[in-house]
Amino acid sequence: QVQLVESGGGLVQAGGSLRLSCAASGRTFSRYAMGWFRQAPGKEREFVATFNWSAGNTYYADSVKGRFTISRDNAKNTVYLQMNSLKPEDTAVYYCAAGWGPDPGRYDYWGQGTQVTVSS
Repeated sequence: QVQLVESGGGLVQAGGSLRLSCAASGRTFSRYAMGWFRQAPGKEREFVATFNWSAGNTYYADSVKGRFTISRDNAKNTVYLQMNSLKPEDTAVYYCAAGWGPDPGRYDYWGQGTQVTVSS
């Protein structure tokens, strides 16, 4: 069992940066690949990024490639999403989850989400 809690969301102007954190509790955290998704009002949940620690692979949605970076600190049981050059279309609730790939159905555990709002 893994519990995930996101933080770091907020209001930022276009072009700015935010770093989201996802603190994990429960055993076997290091065994899981981790990912970030987002959901804007009236839209489906959208894949953002995923990181497979054991294989050293990262995978990003085209819409965020080059601007967002996913990383993790196993010693702190925390996954991060560094978001740079933010755009108004990045506004959404951001969720971290335990799993791999762009399909949300492949993720076993989800956090409650943190709101990111980018003003123009």
